[in-house]
Amino acid sequence: MTFSERISALQDITINGLPGEQSHSELMPVNRPYSSQVRLNAQDFRQSAVAIVLYEEQNELMSLLIQRPFYKGVHSSQISFPGGKRDPEDPNIEFTARRECMEEVAIPMEELSLVGKLTDVYIPVSKFIVSPHLFSVDALPELIPDDREVDEIIPFKVSRLLEADSIQYTDIQFTNGFKQKNVPYFAIDDKIVWGATGMILSEFRTILKQL
Repeated sequence: MTFSERISALQDITINGLPGEQSHSELMPVNRPYSSQVRLNAQDFRQSAVAIVLYEEQNELMSLLIQRPFYKGVHSSQISFPGGKRDPEDPNIEFTARRECMEEVAIPMEELSLVGKLTDVYIPVSKFIVSPHLFSVDALPELIPDDREVDEIIPFKVSRLLEADSIQYTDIQFTNGFKQKNVPYFAIDDKIVWGATGMILSEFRTILKQL
């Protein structure tokens, strides 16, 4: 399939029906409830959005992740998509995804073509509801990581998600001393991609299998 054919097929899938929360389950840590179950009792959640940017490089469908810097917080050093919380002046949540992508990796908002939206993920520890947006770019511009928000930009082949050994398991040590055992994650290059980002990628992986 050509790049444009893949993007068109992804648009059709997102319009006609997403895999939904069931597709998150393969990357959900043990005892983590579905987002919709937690959200019912969450009165003070905050909206946020991430951008899953698709582009082509040497006939390969590509995307990119970022690594957050180390700081005293629950998402320190984690791997994620470009994204962040919705500002009061953002007209809608799609705008948030575009704006955050521009701010964090310098892809101009107008160069992002919306492909579709994936299923929201609720993050209990920070009380964010994350709205994942799929975008495509015809040509990837020069990426410039934001000094404060981004330690590293991580391009990756989307086909990696479909490889047999892409999902692995590890123990996660938290800064408060708590250790969570046997946590599923996507092994992308030398990175451990787990939690909400892993769940989003799990749904995307399910969609890719339909192409």
